[in-house]
Amino acid sequence: MTAMRNARLDAKTYRTYVDILKKELVPALGCTEPIAVAYAAAYATAVLKQRPERVEVERAEAWCSGNIVKNVKGVVVPKTGGLKGIDAAAIAGIVGGDAKAGMQVLEAVKDGQQAEIRRLLTEGFCRTHLLLGDETLHIIVKVFAGDASAEVSIKGSHTNICRVVRDGEVLVDRDTAAKQVAADEPSLLNVRDIITFADTVKLEDIAPIIAEQIDKNTRISEEGLSGHYGVGVGRTLLKYAGTDLRTRAKARAAAGSDARMSGCALPVIINSGSGNQGMTASLPVITYAEELEVGHDRLYRALVLSNLIAIHQKTSIGKLSAFCGAVSAACGAGAAITYMLGGDYEAISRTITNAIGNVGGIVCDGAKPSCAAKIASAVDAAIMAHHLAVEGQAFSDGEGLVTGDVEGTIANIGQVASKGMKSTDLEILRLMVGG
Repeated sequence: MTAMRNARLDAKTYRTYVDILKKELVPALGCTEPIAVAYAAAYATAVLKQRPERVEVERAEAWCSGNIVKNVKGVVVPKTGGLKGIDAAAIAGIVGGDAKAGMQVLEAVKDGQQAEIRRLLTEGFCRTHLLLGDETLHIIVKVFAGDASAEVSIKGSHTNICRVVRDGEVLVDRDTAAKQVAADEPSLLNVRDIITFADTVKLEDIAPIIAEQIDKNTRISEEGLSGHYGVGVGRTLLKYAGTDLRTRAKARAAAGSDARMSGCALPVIINSGSGNQGMTASLPVITYAEELEVGHDRLYRALVLSNLIAIHQKTSIGKLSAFCGAVSAACGAGAAITYMLGGDYEAISRTITNAIGNVGGIVCDGAKPSCAAKIASAVDAAIMAHHLAVEGQAFSDGEGLVTGDVEGTIANIGQVASKGMKSTDLEILRLMVGG
């Protein structure tokens, strides 16, 4: 152990890191973009019905930014009987959603309501529109019943209600809230302090969050391996690539995505607003911890590091972009594997550099079954990055986007993903929707 590993964070930074984990690692049922649409719709319905007479919604409109459209188009909305799309998600939220449940809004949908959801979808009950603008995560849902109406807007993060209107009266208007959150706490993240935090955090401060991540993400992974979801990336890896540690780590993460992208009604603990990223940041680490028999304490600390490394990268990239978030999450997992094996700051930094210097070019073309394959590829690259780091090897300063400092490399990738790939994102959306 080096002197750095004996360091401690100041009280403010320590509490900020704990708060980041509590805010980012939350349960969600279903892919987070359609769930955010369902949440907005359920919330709007609740606002509309806060009237003396109980009214039923006659029609709805959903306005979504391009990245929401992209990430809803190809993924199954849970509890709908296999339906896909923004309108299906909105209708499910209206018919049976519970806005009080947040990202588990559709847990309340009953099997008997699926027929009604499908009927309303067929009747064109919900009209969907593309919302133009610079905000990548932006949803507006409007519901109407006779002369009554309600409108709910979400911006910046999946549950950030920034505007609520009922019958033309503005009840809530905090349009900048998400940007303020984005500009505050996560900006304190850096690799060196993340390692220090992982070393010194009191387990009782983070144990409930991490325990829930282990439990829920393991369950959906097991479901993906035992059931038939998507194209079965996880099952196929184990069938043809063997059951060695590296393959198991990839397969377990991929299997969770297999199930989730195909509508499995099991919740996961997300990371940076994404279930796929939450599973990718955790399941490979859990798999390695079991094989290495590192114990409860070391696993929890490794998962703290993995999650925070992933969040650190996503802070500059943004919640949604044309950059595949599985890369950032897998990078966190690779760093955590190095950490579990006793790697110091330099070794962990090499792992991060090697991972994002390799597969930083995977594009996000929406949430769908093929995300499982991208996760497997990203995890494979992260494990190779770990092996190279253990050998003392890392890509060098000036090689592409790599700099001599890990924070500079992370910043470069963030710049490319958030600004450089804006035109890529628009072209992907154009091709996907045929515009």
